[in-house]
Amino acid sequence: MALVKPHGGGTLKPLLLTGMERADEIERAKSMPKITVSSREKGDLVMLGIGGFTPLDGFMSFTDWQGVCSGMKMTNGLFWPIPITLSIDTLTASSIKTGSDIALIDPDDGSTLATMRVTEKYTIDKAHECATVFATTDAEHPGVKMVMEQGDVNLAGPVKVLSQGGFEEKYGSLFMSPQETRDLFEAMGWSKIAAFQTRNPMHRSHEYLAKIAIEICDGVLIHSLLGNLKPGDIPADVRTEAIATLTENYFVPQTVVQAGYPLDMRYAGPREALLHALFRQNYGCSHLIVGRDHAGVGNYYGPFDAHHIFDKIPAGSLETLPLKIDWTFWCYKCGGMASARTCPHEGADRLLLSGTKLRKMLSEDAEVPAEFSRPEVLEVLRAYYAGLAEDEKVEVKLSGHSAR
Repeated sequence: MALVKPHGGGTLKPLLLTGMERADEIERAKSMPKITVSSREKGDLVMLGIGGFTPLDGFMSFTDWQGVCSGMKMTNGLFWPIPITLSIDTLTASSIKTGSDIALIDPDDGSTLATMRVTEKYTIDKAHECATVFATTDAEHPGVKMVMEQGDVNLAGPVKVLSQGGFEEKYGSLFMSPQETRDLFEAMGWSKIAAFQTRNPMHRSHEYLAKIAIEICDGVLIHSLLGNLKPGDIPADVRTEAIATLTENYFVPQTVVQAGYPLDMRYAGPREALLHALFRQNYGCSHLIVGRDHAGVGNYYGPFDAHHIFDKIPAGSLETLPLKIDWTFWCYKCGGMASARTCPHEGADRLLLSGTKLRKMLSEDAEVPAEFSRPEVLEVLRAYYAGLAEDEKVEVKLSGHSAR
């Protein structure tokens, strides 16, 4: 069997220039007006460059923004669940002419990430974007806060990506493009692959989810977010080491691939679950594991809203399908990991696991039950927390579904 086809036409569309074409564009960019992008926009640009956002050719127009917000569909009919946009302030926008080229600058090191032909300037109803994408306009929601604080003018147009934003230098072979994961899956003889989305180190519940997927697939891509997170979340390099320790000790060899991708979290819950499935299709995954409160935060989404949204989109919108899994936990009566579909016990018999609970216990140097996390993983994480300076420590509060 063949791998699933890339989204929207069946061919990967990486926008990263190479060789002399790249060198010439870098030279051209020196004379262009310069716009420093946000961290979120940087991640989006890198994804455009490596083909993760196939088949987009750049940042969305007003009609595409409008269609994606209101109906998850671009002007050309392409399914897309979250706007991919570039925003600047009004004063800067007044100096940029439609039809001109601009250089997009890395916010971390000042290098040129990409060039862009500006085809449109437009303003948006930010509250509308928040209400449709995040299902809330509450300023405490991190995604809402991000949108409301962005510039008031959006720029649309195709991009030529010139850099991978330093991700390849920082993360080495962990940072893989869709073409690289596809080539690896084919070399391993895999065609049915489940993606496991994570922004946390993997505890016993995560391990259980991945192993359920391995039972019915050729293997699992543990795909870790490498962009920005909330304060108090565990950095990608520590998370990567913890996951590698887990897979080396508790998974059958040649059943897991660990890789990372460059986006920031948007915390858009159900809509972000759809985006996760969409770009995992580009990476070659036939399924996305969707557990409790996928890509959620706080109390903004029901625990299985991300399951239900896949049933509401038009048939054929995505080739990558959700692998929906119920609440998972350690059951003391069953004597092992279980889910709400397989375990008849309740209450005190169940130890509900979450990444937030684990971070809270570790940040407070509390005892972590053996049923919660593997000892080798805890060793890696405790070393990280022990090395934090006082001003680097963040109080972890339990809220939403993690507080149960």
